Amino acid sequence: MDSLKGKGKGSKGASSSSKLDLIEEWSNWSLKKAKVATHYGFIPLIIVIGMNSDPKPHLFQLLSPV
Repeated sequence: MDSLKGKGKGSKGASSSSKLDLIEEWSNWSLKKAKVATHYGFIPLIIVIGMNSDPKPHLFQLLSPV
């Protein structure tokens, strides 16, 4: 019977734990999206920063290893 305590809609413990679960779910979702955005956006960001630098290099110069 102790396991049934706090699981009803009227108890404050259940609502605060559900709020915490919701916050945890949203934070996990946002961190996964940020990870994907960082993964796919890092190289293009470096290329854009390099193309806007003072001695304007061509795209081939930015991508070549030499």
